[in-house]
Amino acid sequence: MKNKRVQFADWGLIDYKEAWDQQEAIFSESVNLKIAIRNNQLALPDGEPAEDVLTPNYLVFCEHPHVYTLGKSGDASNLLLDEQGLIDKQATYYLINRGGDITYHGPGQVVGYPILDLDNFFTDIHKYLRTLEEAVILTLADYGLTAGRYNGYTGVWFDADKPTARKICAMGVRCSRWVTMHGFAFNVKPDLDYFKNIVPCGIDDKAVTSLEAELGRKVDIEEVKENLLHHISVLFGMEMIR
Repeated sequence: MKNKRVQFADWGLIDYKEAWDQQEAIFSESVNLKIAIRNNQLALPDGEPAEDVLTPNYLVFCEHPHVYTLGKSGDASNLLLDEQGLIDKQATYYLINRGGDITYHGPGQVVGYPILDLDNFFTDIHKYLRTLEEAVILTLADYGLTAGRYNGYTGVWFDADKPTARKICAMGVRCSRWVTMHGFAFNVKPDLDYFKNIVPCGIDDKAVTSLEAELGRKVDIEEVKENLLHHISVLFGMEMIR
């Protein structure tokens, strides 16, 4: 039995560590529930089989104050600021347990944290990442922009494989027992100067862009969120609960 219901929440502008802690709590609860189901350790009414217990799914959108995060496969030298530089930029820095290298989060980004049991959808991390990328690609198409993928890299790009290649959405996930956490950062209207303080995702010869930069005009970030939420729900076949 698969649970396609997904509880959606928008946490607004939230400190990175606070959001990480909340993610970890939800993630751990889901993983522990799966372990208990597998080991038949749930206290259930007589006759109710443990395998009929449905694991939950969550999708969180938020924004963060200026922060740099380094994934477990990353290189700390890709942060180009020292401690005083971080203070001057009013930014924080965390080593975290997702895949990928270094990235930046800040106001004007839509940061998405799907905490899903992929047993409810499909157990394929490659497909999972490609599906999240497709949701962003379709959202950009809503604004008349043609984006795509860059072979060998995760995320969403414009003009991939060209000298003008530029990244608009970064991704890095963690998965245990097919439960996911962390996710994606979609540049809607962040201060792109903050990317100059890192080698984004360890790629030193490609630019970073945003939706507003590509359009040359202001956009409503709440409208972008609604479009993105729609595409995610359709592509995954989710029943979104708000």
